[in-house]
Amino acid sequence: MRIYINTSCNTEEVPFNYQQKMIGLLHKWLGENELHDLISLYSFSWLTNGNIANNGFSFKNGAKWFISFHEDKYVKQVIRTILNDPKMFSGLKVADVTIQEDIDLSRIEYFKLASPILIKRKKDDNIKFYTYEDSEANGFLIETIHHKMQLAGLPMDDSLEISFDLKYTNKKIKKVQIHGIDNKCSMCPVIIKGKESTKEFIWNVGLGNSTGSGFGSIF
Repeated sequence: MRIYINTSCNTEEVPFNYQQKMIGLLHKWLGENELHDLISLYSFSWLTNGNIANNGFSFKNGAKWFISFHEDKYVKQVIRTILNDPKMFSGLKVADVTIQEDIDLSRIEYFKLASPILIKRKKDDNIKFYTYEDSEANGFLIETIHHKMQLAGLPMDDSLEISFDLKYTNKKIKKVQIHGIDNKCSMCPVIIKGKESTKEFIWNVGLGNSTGSGFGSIF
């Protein structure tokens, strides 16, 4: 299930690296729960509808973003908390929330990104980042989704295929700093083939690693 959030305009500049603030905000809305210690079965987009100001972003007409959860109960928890405390950060406040049930994805295979995809693997004592330029990237996306499906108690989808659209002319590699770490990510649409239920799962939980930190949300 997905919720779309519209906000008021900001009263202070929103910093370029606001993603860490969104992580803290979402954890505050969720309250104490087991999600903080588990692999994320949820994802959220970055803010849209803004413009670059002097040292950050300005959302004169308010910001837009969405949060998706595999389990509906967390949607209800977030909405309850928002109703009690709609404040976000930099003067942004939640103005309204719209709930969207899972949509029909049976005929949809092409998906755009609402936040960059992060793929990382531990190699020896280091962390290696992978992008659409690496031949292993597509396989790692499938591997991560199968692992999340297993955690969610869902059957494996042997027909699942995920690939970056390398023909997309505006694809780019982006560095995003979270908790002081520069993460090398991909901004490139993806093609997903598989069972409709699998695509619905991915629609909610996102693609790649650290979806609970604002990576890999799709639309």
